[in-house]
Amino acid sequence: MDVEEIRQRLEFEPQALPLPANLLAKCHIDFNKVEQALAWLDSQPNHYIVTLSDPLYPPLLSQITDPPPVLFVKGQILSLVLPSIAVVGSRNASRGGLDMTAELAYQLANQGFAITSGMATGIDGAAHKAAINANGKTIAVLGTGAECIYPKRHQNLYHDIINTGCVISEYWPNIGPFSGNFPRRNRIVSGLSLGTVVVEASRKSGSLISARLAMEQNREVFAVPGSVLGGYSQGCHDLIKNGAKLVESAADIIEELGCLSDYHLEQLHQRHHIQDNEVCNLPFPPLLASVGYETTAIDAVVEDSGKTIDLVLIQMLELELQGWVAAVPGGYVRLKRS
Repeated sequence: MDVEEIRQRLEFEPQALPLPANLLAKCHIDFNKVEQALAWLDSQPNHYIVTLSDPLYPPLLSQITDPPPVLFVKGQILSLVLPSIAVVGSRNASRGGLDMTAELAYQLANQGFAITSGMATGIDGAAHKAAINANGKTIAVLGTGAECIYPKRHQNLYHDIINTGCVISEYWPNIGPFSGNFPRRNRIVSGLSLGTVVVEASRKSGSLISARLAMEQNREVFAVPGSVLGGYSQGCHDLIKNGAKLVESAADIIEELGCLSDYHLEQLHQRHHIQDNEVCNLPFPPLLASVGYETTAIDAVVEDSGKTIDLVLIQMLELELQGWVAAVPGGYVRLKRS
């Protein structure tokens, strides 16, 4: 997508602004923000603006009733095409809840799932950290702009996520915390994912919003049971009573989502016109030859390989999953000889 098309999307999609719906029709587009967003896009190689018509727009997210028209992405954009599982829960989680989250997220990331959450304290942070520890991919959906780190205590986690996965937002890059944006971003958390796992949620927990949205989006919902004392897991128990699958281990989730994950990858192959013989003949020798043993920028890979950017990104994901290359800040490095 060229810069002019991005400019038009940003100018004529006011939904990307952090304003209540009843004010959008009256709002005046600040074209200075459009220019600032385009300057942000050009400022770093790991900055992306993805619109609904972009081949890299997450296909599951495009299926919800109100997909964000514009996504600002910072980090490894290929993370968006992996089958994803959302993990959400209490901000004031117990040690047991944090440990359970870490175990689930670690095992799921080891199985090739991206772990999606909201980078909040508690369960969200534990899920992101476990995926990173598993050398997997994790996606943080922000209720702020992509350049705003919130909460501040997650500054190191924010940078770790960018290096191993990505942060995404539907808001202008420098938008700060705004209370109405956080519940709204939950539709993206669940919309990106094949299923949503809720760990340690009370009846008033905001994570139940994500679970409700997942149900409305016809996605799977999972809940981890806890003690009946104190009410810290009563929201999870209510979800189980209403049809959510009880989770004791990652196997309970994979059992439900394994086939959906395979279907998701098959749809990606079709969407990006990757033929069966191309998949079987991995590791794409011309593409692999474009990646060096020191950091190679994605632009250099595209130029050297002679392939389109969307096909390169999908095939690089295949190479990464098979262990031929690794995504690093600034591009990719080759890990082994053919």
